[in-house]
Amino acid sequence: MKLRKRLTILSSITFGVIFLIASTIIYGLFYKTNETSVIKNLKKTALVTGIYYLEKDEQSLQEHNNIRREFENLISRDDIAVFDEFDEVAYGKMVNDSVIRPFDLNQVRKKKEHVINTRNDFYYGLYYADNQGDFVVFVKENKDVFNTLMNRLLYILVIVLVLGLFIIYLLSRFLGNMAYEPIQKIIDQVRQKEIDRLNEPIRLQQSYSEIQELVETYNDLMAKASETFVIQKNFINYVSHEFRTPLAAISGSLEVFSQKDRTPEEYQEVASRSIERVKELEEILNNMLLLSGAINSKDFMFFRIDEIIWNIVEEVTVSLKAHIHVDFKVENVGLLSVKGNEKQLQLALYNLIENGLKYSENKPLSISLSEKENKLHLVIKDEGIGIDENDLPYIQQTFYRGKNVGDIKGSGIGLSLASTIFKIHQIDFKIITSNQGTEIHLQFNPPLF
Repeated sequence: MKLRKRLTILSSITFGVIFLIASTIIYGLFYKTNETSVIKNLKKTALVTGIYYLEKDEQSLQEHNNIRREFENLISRDDIAVFDEFDEVAYGKMVNDSVIRPFDLNQVRKKKEHVINTRNDFYYGLYYADNQGDFVVFVKENKDVFNTLMNRLLYILVIVLVLGLFIIYLLSRFLGNMAYEPIQKIIDQVRQKEIDRLNEPIRLQQSYSEIQELVETYNDLMAKASETFVIQKNFINYVSHEFRTPLAAISGSLEVFSQKDRTPEEYQEVASRSIERVKELEEILNNMLLLSGAINSKDFMFFRIDEIIWNIVEEVTVSLKAHIHVDFKVENVGLLSVKGNEKQLQLALYNLIENGLKYSENKPLSISLSEKENKLHLVIKDEGIGIDENDLPYIQQTFYRGKNVGDIKGSGIGLSLASTIFKIHQIDFKIITSNQGTEIHLQFNPPLF
């Protein structure tokens, strides 16, 4: 069953149940109110009847005439019975009424009043003590008017229930369609998506905040999924291209080398070249494993960022014979202590420094740490070839390499890996470049984890 239909049915059932409960309460209260009003009038009639019949000897003629007029206006004598102490009708014409039993007369004498409610009539009995004796006055009123009022009320409630259910059903369908419309638009857009267009966001011109939140969450998920597909696609292309060269070189060298006997020096040369190619493959695989695992790694702790920089500077100075100028201007030493994954950040900074040296032919490189607005800022500046303006939007994508790198070796992984690591650590990452060099700006924000 569709959600819209289910909501419509549930809304109608809910309205019906609530209305039935409310109608029962209304009907019961109205019935009780009318019954009380009728009994009150019958009580007044019974009292006037008792006075008219039993107090005649104690009243003046004028008083008796006034009572008689009121009595005649209230009730017919056919609906009156005044019983004496022997349960005989002393006054009135309601004789041999099968509804009034000795039990009812005794109830009146015991409780001073008694009500009998039959299908067609109301009876009210009143105990009346007089100097002539103790009497029981019973008066009756037909329920035709009462039943007519109650039936009309019942008809009205039934009609309102039926109309209400019909209106609620239509309104629920309308509101359900209106509420479901943005969801249907989302479904239509998702159905039209192709695997190579997952990064295109779903767009809704106007929607509810909950639906908009769902759309934004879906768009974020699809953007990440699209990035994953791009990485996978690039990985296949990269493996097929980059791995083929060192593997072909190793295979070719071994095939040529195996055709005849070689000198120990030739053995050594081929082994060295093969080891170099294998190390190249190993480095590529290690970077790929780091890139794939960096997103899920959350092993964070506090460490000193300046110590990492000094370690990197010492390593590249020895291995690459580089010239690096380091300038630290941080008064608040506490800013140097950052929270994150030390190995990941060290790898990211190493890649940036190594790229700066590699693409500047080992020209001097400068690293500066400063404090701005109580935040730690790191700038890595080289004097290399820079990044082409057209390449800048794509340079952080995995396996992407600028068009101006020439014959400089590289895999296109280092900058992408560094960008991913900085994103995990909430570190703002900015690249400023020209044909005279590149500046990498990093801002370390307070940890959010």
